[in-house]
Amino acid sequence: MELYKNSALSVEKRVDDLISRMSVTEKVGQLNQRLFGFRTFERVENEDGSVSFELNDYFKKEVERYGMGVLYGLFRADPWAQKTYENGITAKDAARVYNEVQRYVIEHSRLGIPMLMSTENPHGLQSLDGYIIPVNLASGCTFNPELLKKAFGVTRKQQKAMGVHLSLVSTLDIARDPRWGRSEECYSEDPYLSAIMAVAAVQGNQFDEDGNLDLITVVKHFAAQGQCTGGINASPASIGERELREIHLPVMKQLAKAGCECLMAAYNEIDGVPCHANPWLLNDVLRKEMGFKGAVMSDGGAIGRLNGTLVEDAPSAGALALKSGVDISLWDDCFSELEVAFHKGYISVADLDRAVRRVLTMKFELGLFDHPYVEEVDLSDFNYDNYPESLELSRESVVLLKNDGILPLDAAKYQKIAVIGPNADNIYHQLGDYTPSMREGVGVTLLEGIKEQFYGEVNYVQGCTVCTCDLDEIDKAVQAAKEADLVILALGGSSARDFNIEFDTNGAAIVRDKVLDMDCGEGVDVADLTLGEKQKELVKAVFATGTPTVSIIIAGRAYAFGDATEPANAALCAFYGGPMSGRAIAEILFGKVNPSGRLSVSIPRSSGQLPVYYNDKDLGTELKYHDSTRRPLYPFGYGLGYQNMEYSDFRLENDSLSAIQLAHGERTKVVFKVKNIGNCADYAVPMLYIKDLQASVTRRIKELKDFSKVWLQPGEEKEISLSVGEDELSIWDVHMRFTTEPGQVKLILQDSDNLLFEQNMTILA
Repeated sequence: MELYKNSALSVEKRVDDLISRMSVTEKVGQLNQRLFGFRTFERVENEDGSVSFELNDYFKKEVERYGMGVLYGLFRADPWAQKTYENGITAKDAARVYNEVQRYVIEHSRLGIPMLMSTENPHGLQSLDGYIIPVNLASGCTFNPELLKKAFGVTRKQQKAMGVHLSLVSTLDIARDPRWGRSEECYSEDPYLSAIMAVAAVQGNQFDEDGNLDLITVVKHFAAQGQCTGGINASPASIGERELREIHLPVMKQLAKAGCECLMAAYNEIDGVPCHANPWLLNDVLRKEMGFKGAVMSDGGAIGRLNGTLVEDAPSAGALALKSGVDISLWDDCFSELEVAFHKGYISVADLDRAVRRVLTMKFELGLFDHPYVEEVDLSDFNYDNYPESLELSRESVVLLKNDGILPLDAAKYQKIAVIGPNADNIYHQLGDYTPSMREGVGVTLLEGIKEQFYGEVNYVQGCTVCTCDLDEIDKAVQAAKEADLVILALGGSSARDFNIEFDTNGAAIVRDKVLDMDCGEGVDVADLTLGEKQKELVKAVFATGTPTVSIIIAGRAYAFGDATEPANAALCAFYGGPMSGRAIAEILFGKVNPSGRLSVSIPRSSGQLPVYYNDKDLGTELKYHDSTRRPLYPFGYGLGYQNMEYSDFRLENDSLSAIQLAHGERTKVVFKVKNIGNCADYAVPMLYIKDLQASVTRRIKELKDFSKVWLQPGEEKEISLSVGEDELSIWDVHMRFTTEPGQVKLILQDSDNLLFEQNMTILA
């Protein structure tokens, strides 16, 4: 028996043996992910009522030419894939179809090499009947990594049962410019919160309850894609190395420690060097400094963008990316020319083998050579009744921005409620980008959620669309508001694609002249952060009626929405919270659930106020606008609740530590008590920031370094400890060394924007 077929041997020995038997063509095939999996089959309705799936020549010719290293998106179902419940693969058939595809690949491979199946899972599975959770921007507002881990545990179980091996999850991007349409894919504007949430997502999505590898998470995008110029997707990140290291690399550093085995490079360039052609980034920093051992996947068509900018043809582009550290392609024709590049001397056998080893290692670690198939079962039980984690995340993601006492609503006080706005009754407006078609009746819109909680008269008027002028029901909305005891105004944005959208070659939406009711998502970047013109007209007209109003912003980015919230009696921010978010918001409105979300990003006052993130540099003097304050409308970490929390008994342990003590794991702790003095159980969300007062380089106004989310019954008191150690207190010094410098550091404890405690500590030489 060939050594690579012997399951008793180590992965390394099996990989060595298999590589020694492979031709250059077979090696190139392992590095290619050229096909769109959703185009590889045809669904056939048989005369007996059964359904079968036939693999087409598009797929078979690729297998005949190269074998199949990785197949992308077999189960993808959205307007770009043009797959629906009529022609796509549902949960009932997914495992069977995967087995058919895998069997064909293995049986048509000279060496019997199985394929890896990759799929999109940014905030739930982008397939028919896929389990969907809130977008990252919403999950970041929960400040609850354990809950996020549980939610991604559901997606892991579903994916594994379907045959998915590589799960593409947005985790690395930092939301530094809300004009960017992909802001919804970021956990936060803050690197510490982003890292904590990203690690939780990967742990839940990758490892089972015993810590065993179930599938591999492909984290994306590396690096600094959120620092786009002008908020435009894939534009250059105009930053230096220090900003890159302080803000954009910490998430990947923590994920490398957590066992992440695959990542996707970013479209953008950093200081003139595209990430896909950046050996310093992908080899020196990622592999040597961070210790990352896994594979690097390209973003869709990104290697092809090197052709004509840095090099003159496809073989040269493929060779450049491979030598720079990219191991797996995505949808481009450059890696398919690696054999040509090899024969022209652009790459060596060692270059090929290095990447092939990383791909094969994943296949052996996942057990694909020994157990390539899955049990063929109906996976329809992955629904929101059986798995409430999506609803729980949505509940904790909603942020209460203001409240004059009107909330929670006393249903007995109201006879008639007017629900008005474009985001009140459209399930797709609360899902975000990268989401599949939904079955009829799945999910709960805000209007439906309100009707679950309120048994009086509910009058719904859409009023207008999100960003077009195709609907003008403002007069009807005004009349409804005048006749009602209360208005619930549902506004915001939409990342909802439809089947008439034009798409770029990488699946990004192409929106021309705002002809679609979509103003967020990949390819939908904006210059103006205010709500659509018709929404602004609607807001002004409804507030003019004088009827008490609660404003709810449902969105995928930090809009400048002050006009819609400042005049309101109460206001909520609900970044896309998933299929069950309508129920979650309604439960908060009527007091069945207390709001516990905290803003994961700062909310600007205007489009011209950017950047508005909280952790800007402290330059020793206040920088000002002539015509506006620099303070955001609502800052990072802000959020109100219905209950009052009382903090007391603060003390700082270890108010001075040496660099040697920190290097040996000692930490400075802020210890305190918190008591729920309200009449309902609720969360306290204390956050510990630092402000470096003495350093060799300019430091930030403040930096989040620890937090906790603590559940307290009425009258209950708990002691909490938050701390910082060497990693949190180290900086990239003037010589670009990550080190702890002697000096004073202020520790700042807050809940929302309430200062609770501050005291200096000393780092000794």
